[in-house]
Amino acid sequence: MKTITTTAELEAYCTEAAKHDYVTVDTEFLRERTYYSKLCLIQLAMPGTDDSNAVLVDPLSEGLSLDPLYTLFRDTSVVKVFHAARQDLEIFFVDAGVFPEPLFDTQVAAMVCGFGEQVGYETLVRKIAHQPLDKTSRFTDWSRRPLSDAQAKYALADVTHLRQIYEFLARKLEQTGRARWVQEELEILTSPDTYVTPPREAWRRVKTRTNSPKFLALVRELAAFREEYAQTRNIPRSRVYKDDAMVELASNKPKNHEELGRARLLLREARKGEIADGILKAVAAGVNCPPGDMPQPDRSRDKLQVNPALSDLLRVLLKAKSESAGVAAKLIAPAADLDGIAAGLRDVAALKGWRREVFGEDALRLCNGEIALTAVGSDLKVVEL
Repeated sequence: MKTITTTAELEAYCTEAAKHDYVTVDTEFLRERTYYSKLCLIQLAMPGTDDSNAVLVDPLSEGLSLDPLYTLFRDTSVVKVFHAARQDLEIFFVDAGVFPEPLFDTQVAAMVCGFGEQVGYETLVRKIAHQPLDKTSRFTDWSRRPLSDAQAKYALADVTHLRQIYEFLARKLEQTGRARWVQEELEILTSPDTYVTPPREAWRRVKTRTNSPKFLALVRELAAFREEYAQTRNIPRSRVYKDDAMVELASNKPKNHEELGRARLLLREARKGEIADGILKAVAAGVNCPPGDMPQPDRSRDKLQVNPALSDLLRVLLKAKSESAGVAAKLIAPAADLDGIAAGLRDVAALKGWRREVFGEDALRLCNGEIALTAVGSDLKVVEL
């Protein structure tokens, strides 16, 4: 198996790959000690049945530029195939602001093709490629060199089996006419908003027991400071302070270093220096936040009058539709969407795009009393009224 360590080697490989219809891609990275993922290895494979045209690219090699790979990513004549691509795409977007185009994610395609929700690569290798997958190197420190033969073989298997999986799923999507469904799902993966976290919006990911605007103003300022500090120093958020410590700080509102020192959940390193000063400044900003600038919780669903009987009927309809389409029910409509539809909401994902075709149209007809559901043996059927 070949390992690419120079820009010239990578350019030669990518030039050859550009002659094919697709190339499979995977990465190995570390994120335990950094905010942004540290790219440690890239695996690439052109169409084929053996390892002869599959390579490992070592991005840790001195002087290696990934520009030839990014040129390939921009080549729209070559499909770039990943499995569960989100974290891989984040790495390339942060590094070069580039998304592979066109993109094919076998995890998304497999869900659309009836393999269940969030199906794993190992499952697809077993069910489609009919091959075992060696998992002994799964928890490897990919930043260490040299890689062992076992590690290299494990990494390469992530793109060699992927070829057969891609070809199988691509054929099935063409036969069923569902390729457009996959493209709709991939629009989120190829949106910069998916990978950019503005510090002032980081508070939305923090779970709190109260939605008081005054309290959320404190959480917003503390989350913004933590996000900016972690980003600029490339360290995990939890190394600054964890969410439970943030909520404690927002509750206690320390005014000085002495009061800050009494925080029960705060890390020792955060009780002094830049982090401590940043916390106190953030708390002061939250306390003095003008009422008009306080964050408002999303209360759009708080007063919804959910019709429980209708909600139950929608769940029955969803089960029947998901079984008929061979698509996981949760992928079509989560429980919150069903309750929202039963309460009169119409701006939900289940009523848009391919989901509307599979489920949404009949869901609306059910709500409007235009259809009924009846059991015929073990099958459920829609009856026109």
